Amino acid sequence: MKEPKPYIDDDGEVRELDEQWFKDAKPTSEFPELVKILRGRPKLPDGAQKKRVTMFLDRDIIEKLKADGKGWQTRANAKLREALGL
Repeated sequence: MKEPKPYIDDDGEVRELDEQWFKDAKPTSEFPELVKILRGRPKLPDGAQKKRVTMFLDRDIIEKLKADGKGWQTRANAKLREALGL
């Protein structure tokens, strides 16, 4: 029997998924430990959830917040809390 062609090449690139791949695929319900990881952090309790807002900020403020990399929105939230005495 012929060995099936791998879906990931030596460079880590994934080739197009074909009909056979979908035929052999298993539902996520068979991998509960993986589902926990893929869903991210648990939902925050009511009252602790964040609220999405849109606001315009000066470019230099955004650049300064982003200068330290990922998590700039969390840092902005902390700075606002500090400035407002919360």
